[in-house]
Amino acid sequence: MHCATAGDRLLRAPMAPDRPALGIALMILFCAIAPLGDSMAKLLGPSIPLAEMLLVRFAAQALILLPIVWATGRTIVLSRRVLGLTALRTVFHVIGSGTMFAALWYMPVADAVAITFVMPFILLLLGRFLLGEEVGPRRLAACAVGFVGTLLVIQPSFASIGWPALLPLGVAMAFALYQLVARLTARDNDPIALQAVSGLVATAALGVLLAAGSGSDIALLDLKMPDQREALLLAAISLIGTAAHLVMTWALRYAPSATLAPMQYLEIPFATLVGWLIFSDFPNGLAALGIAITVAAGLYVVFRERATVQTIPVES
Repeated sequence: MHCATAGDRLLRAPMAPDRPALGIALMILFCAIAPLGDSMAKLLGPSIPLAEMLLVRFAAQALILLPIVWATGRTIVLSRRVLGLTALRTVFHVIGSGTMFAALWYMPVADAVAITFVMPFILLLLGRFLLGEEVGPRRLAACAVGFVGTLLVIQPSFASIGWPALLPLGVAMAFALYQLVARLTARDNDPIALQAVSGLVATAALGVLLAAGSGSDIALLDLKMPDQREALLLAAISLIGTAAHLVMTWALRYAPSATLAPMQYLEIPFATLVGWLIFSDFPNGLAALGIAITVAAGLYVVFRERATVQTIPVES
């Protein structure tokens, strides 16, 4: 899950011409394929240890993106500051992805995805309290309404499975922190090169973690040789996850994030459709009401932020 927030505007290549129709089409494609990756993770379930699943996911990201970096003349040589921030961003990315995989073991895809859309509200609040960004009372009220909607989505799952229903909130927090760090690195650095470096950093860190945990009693750190079905699902998760990142990057290259952010909410109906087709899961009435409230509040925040940005005078 990766919401197109105001911070994502920094990911756009500065010289790319705006082609809004293409950007919107690419964002819709992202919304369609991202839930497929989540569904593959749910199908794989806990049969593959979580750390091993993440290792394969990020190793594939590095293996796919490094040839693109070299073929296009990009560089993965970063300054010490950017490398440190990229490593920190990678930590949040790994935590967010791992927490999402774990949530999907217990929850319907649509419910898990919908709950993670509390992330724009968390990002707004973190931006205010950590970065001193201006946030008006109406957007704060929308955040409160969005949290209420999220609680309505959580409630049915919490009643049936308990605390794992809270895992998507951890996903939202991890990716909100990921976005905050991305704001500090993306303006002057190529996003594809940064993602390639992130894949390398995650692969190295997870490899060390698995090596240290080998033979321990920690099930999440065990290694298992996947069978043919598990190997295919691992490959699908890795390819879809990397493709989704690239599609979103290209979408942001051709259209402003203010244009694309509302499109991001299409991920929820796509996730609902995929969950229904593959798992016969469908949100109940209370969860559906919560999803509607969360989407409405999120769209208000998006449009309010766009209106606020447009009214800021440009200094000459």
